[in-house]
Amino acid sequence: MRRISMSLFRTKNLDIILQESEAPAHQLKKVLSAVDLLALGIGAIIGAGIFTTIGTAAAGDAHHIGAGPALILSFIITAIGCGFAALCYAEFASLIPISGSTYTYAYATLGELIAWIIGWDLIIEYAVGNVAVAIGWSGYFTQLMAGLGLNIPKWLCTDLRTALHTPDILNSAPHLFGIPLVFNLPAVAIIALITIILVIGIKESAWFNNIIVLIKLLVLLLFIGVGVFYIKPEHWVPFMPNGWKGIQTGAAIVFFAYIGFDAVSTAAEETKNPKRDLPIGIIGSLAICTLLYILVTVILTGIMPFTKLNTPDPLATAINYLNLNWLAGIISFGAVIAMTAVLLVFQLGQPRIFFSMARDGLLPKKFASVHPRFRTPYFTTILTGVAVAFFAAFADIGEVVELTNIGTLFAFVLVCAGILFLRHQDPKRHRPFKCPGVPWVPILGIIACFYLMLGLPWITWARFGIWLAAGLVLYFSYSIRKSKLRNHLPD
Repeated sequence: MRRISMSLFRTKNLDIILQESEAPAHQLKKVLSAVDLLALGIGAIIGAGIFTTIGTAAAGDAHHIGAGPALILSFIITAIGCGFAALCYAEFASLIPISGSTYTYAYATLGELIAWIIGWDLIIEYAVGNVAVAIGWSGYFTQLMAGLGLNIPKWLCTDLRTALHTPDILNSAPHLFGIPLVFNLPAVAIIALITIILVIGIKESAWFNNIIVLIKLLVLLLFIGVGVFYIKPEHWVPFMPNGWKGIQTGAAIVFFAYIGFDAVSTAAEETKNPKRDLPIGIIGSLAICTLLYILVTVILTGIMPFTKLNTPDPLATAINYLNLNWLAGIISFGAVIAMTAVLLVFQLGQPRIFFSMARDGLLPKKFASVHPRFRTPYFTTILTGVAVAFFAAFADIGEVVELTNIGTLFAFVLVCAGILFLRHQDPKRHRPFKCPGVPWVPILGIIACFYLMLGLPWITWARFGIWLAAGLVLYFSYSIRKSKLRNHLPD
């Protein structure tokens, strides 16, 4: 019993982790620069959060109280918490430039069981989160097409739950053996396109992402540049309509707008100079996006009363409020572009988590397959694409965002804890980038993430607990027997 307990928490030697990544059968192509990583980070961060959830965070809805104009403080609080985590991520990423991200960091510091838990948890951030983004992308794309005179039938762009409560959609849909055919075709199509791009190659994916990032940055800057001339200070009164509770709730919601900087670390094995470039990509992308978010929030809450912002497209709503219809169309286009970049980076991240777990024997060997020509983890890329597309075809965006938030915050907590453990266990190891202020920065990161988690409803905690329980069942029924590290333990 004691032997099994020790094996569950046995860590994997850092030198072995680095050696295994260089094995020809599992070696990925190193082509990414610091600029590519910076763009990947911005591409992952600026997306559905700033274009959709910002409205709910400001105005509130049936389940949440709004922060009002004080949403600016919500963004700052969230940025501080993410900043602590980003510094910890940067140290790990430069020290362990492996595609497994948080999973690999946990394996090297906290042991196999915790590594499995975090690897399972990251499915919520990348795959489940991408389901939500794909659904949001479909909504904006449908609106954009309607503005161009092309109306996509509702039964081809609606989730199943909405359709079941909308008789008109069910009646208009074609039927097969009496069953209405209702699914979200645009969401499926964009996931299929991105999956193909990612299988072809990481450099091609990065080039595609860089163009998208440039476009959406220009769109946000246009919103800021035009909106600043329409600000009415009276819209900022009252500044804190729901006090600090509203600010905390707003921070928990807009956290979704920050998810993504950690995805940079999943491209570590494909980076030319990971020890220098990974910290630049992680910290730099977070800093740039935080500045943009604060500016957008100031403009948005100054343009119109915050109580009217609870819409799926708050930025476009604000521009329509000013009767600037030409700009509203550009904003919708920018949202489509922004979410495309998020989909790309998250679809890049999830397969590489599976890839690393399979390399350790915790998932079937096939998951670690590398395409002989493109040198990409093609099997897990295709598998992830199929799974995300399937659920995006029928799922409701509803609670997916909050589940993604709690899963990601939990990952951040473990990264911060991992820095504390590794500094204690291996203090003399050379660190190309050192997180400043240890132990206080990691401790503050843990506290900040838990504070944001407490702003989420209890049902989200319950769903998260069920998800982790399912992961533990899989670990003890399969992964623990196949673990390469455990099988090398002495009898």
